[in-house]
Amino acid sequence: MSNETLSNETAGTTTTATKPQGNGFWHDQRKRRILGDIVAHLFLAVMAVIWLLPIAWVLLESFNQNTSASQTTFFPTKYTVDNYVQLFAERDVLDFPRMFANTLIIAVFVCLIQLFFVLSVAFCMSRLRFRGRKAFMNTALVLGMFPGIMAVIAIYFILKAFGLTSGSWVILALIIVYSAGSGAGFYVMKGYMDTIPMSLDEAAYLDGCTTWQVFTKVTIPICRPMIVYQAIVGFLTPWLDFVMVKTIARTQDNFTVALGLWQMLQKEYINDWYARFAAGAVCVSIPIAILFILMQRFYQESMSGSVKG
Repeated sequence: MSNETLSNETAGTTTTATKPQGNGFWHDQRKRRILGDIVAHLFLAVMAVIWLLPIAWVLLESFNQNTSASQTTFFPTKYTVDNYVQLFAERDVLDFPRMFANTLIIAVFVCLIQLFFVLSVAFCMSRLRFRGRKAFMNTALVLGMFPGIMAVIAIYFILKAFGLTSGSWVILALIIVYSAGSGAGFYVMKGYMDTIPMSLDEAAYLDGCTTWQVFTKVTIPICRPMIVYQAIVGFLTPWLDFVMVKTIARTQDNFTVALGLWQMLQKEYINDWYARFAAGAVCVSIPIAILFILMQRFYQESMSGSVKG
């Protein structure tokens, strides 16, 4: 764009006016913005393909007619549903249905117990004031910095001393292990409870409510989004854990799905169970997918800091 000088001879002065930039400037800006959007969408598309490719492979491999680990192509060429049928029908070698049932029982009980522990501890730390409160929170924070795997051997020998490492007691031992220390993970729930006005508790106390009634009738209903988040975490912990089960469970009667899937990839099973391993992985993901679908709305509220009323 050119600049134009206008003379005001009658006033004896000279003024300079710059013509505003035309549509070319905004056209260039629009082109750069479109180019940026194209690059961003291409990057997201590539990342989506990279993220979805393993999932698609596992799903297709679960229908592979070739059960061996020796494959000539990346994706299967012949498909069958026999892998799912054999996974649940053949129980002599690896009893996958029992492993699935063990995991489901442990996950449900741990989810409920852990949820109660976390809610109780978070309520005490957030809404009550007592001697030793800050010391307890600092201790729990420091202990949480150490990885849980450091205590696996000690936990095993403690359980062994109580006779909980053999037979059907292993299921109880796993429930105890996953639930016992869950109360120390109260910080996220406490942070959410700290945003609840104390005036609600005071009004409830003035109306004659006890502390338990305030906990159950005032705090818990408001914390519903975070309860959903904690329930998901509590369910996934035993469902996906491998290290603790590998240490405690010694027989297939007490295996969980994580340990069972790992067993399918051992050299004595891999040639016959490779495709069934993929079928088992798909079956394991189904309860998790259902849980997220049912609780997705509440989970998003908890992650975004929902409005409480």
